[in-house]
Amino acid sequence: MDKEKERVILTGDRPTGRLHIGHFVGSLRNRVALQNEGKYKDMFVFIADAQALTDNMDNPEKVRQNVIEVALDYLSVGLDPDKVTMYIQSQIPELTELTFYYMDLVTVARLQRNPTVKTEMAMRGYRDSDGEEGDDNKKGMPVGFFTYPISQAADITAFMATTVPTGDDQKPMIEQTVEIVRRFNSIYGDTLVEPEILLPSNAASQRLPGTDGKAKMSKSLGNCIYLSETAEEVHKKVMSMYTDPLHLKVTDPGHLEGNTVFTYLDAFCTDDHIARYLPEYACLDEVKAHYTRGGLGDMKVKRLLENVLQETLEPIRNRRAGFEKDIPAVYEMLRQGSLKARETAADTLSRVKKAMKIDYFDDVDLIAEQARRYGSR
Repeated sequence: MDKEKERVILTGDRPTGRLHIGHFVGSLRNRVALQNEGKYKDMFVFIADAQALTDNMDNPEKVRQNVIEVALDYLSVGLDPDKVTMYIQSQIPELTELTFYYMDLVTVARLQRNPTVKTEMAMRGYRDSDGEEGDDNKKGMPVGFFTYPISQAADITAFMATTVPTGDDQKPMIEQTVEIVRRFNSIYGDTLVEPEILLPSNAASQRLPGTDGKAKMSKSLGNCIYLSETAEEVHKKVMSMYTDPLHLKVTDPGHLEGNTVFTYLDAFCTDDHIARYLPEYACLDEVKAHYTRGGLGDMKVKRLLENVLQETLEPIRNRRAGFEKDIPAVYEMLRQGSLKARETAADTLSRVKKAMKIDYFDDVDLIAEQARRYGSR
């Protein structure tokens, strides 16, 4: 049997805001390509609202409103509900039960070592304990946020996912899922599937920096270009982007390292773009060479990037406008997807409970054995 056809793909996003171009090059673009190739058994794409609530519990309306924003972004980039199952995480209660069982397979110390958890803690200003001296400006971390890697393991294993397309920052999470799967299978028998991470082949796409050049693109840092932004908004953000602070004159040699504009070009620009917008160059490498030896200005490079981004985002904006005209249909798509996803998750949970020997009412042999033991009918 073709192993490609046996692949199960799973990926998703937290609805903490609209999705941005970092999401697009880091995962969304890859998801659409996988969808269109059709070389898989199943593909699940979910909106992780339950995980978003772990650090937005005091603002549930924000999460509620952003569920539709993420759904519209999914549809606008080209994800097709006839080819993939799109669903809302909180509508699959089996995930909660799986998370509860997996908690017994992971130590507190192991969670504390997870690099993604540590990074997210720092970004949100959490401390890892209460009452630490000097931590008056920090708040304690919710247990749900701390156990996020276990919840993510439930998300992945509930659908027997073999492949998780995501960004480089999620590697520690996938590694933790693999550990949980191996631990479970070693105790209860071969039940769960080990997932593999699928990273973008383009290195620049794996961790796209923000427009300020100082950190990863992040909604909380306000350094994003959103998929749904207008052409004018994109223009303003590109023109204000961080470049090379030493490139003061056009004639000065420019530097590529840390230059956000060129990082974005690496992620988005193709030879066809160069042919359309800078035909005096054969490829992006020639543009880079000219910039580094001097004689090429930042504004010209920014105009190239703007043209590339506008060309990429215009069809996304247009598709979104169409889906926005029938919001009830989008919710119905999510409802149907959630029903389908729940069937799959319920089947996995049944297997897990059987392996753990806690499927009491379905185990007719157990009931018969105990009846014989106590002399019952």
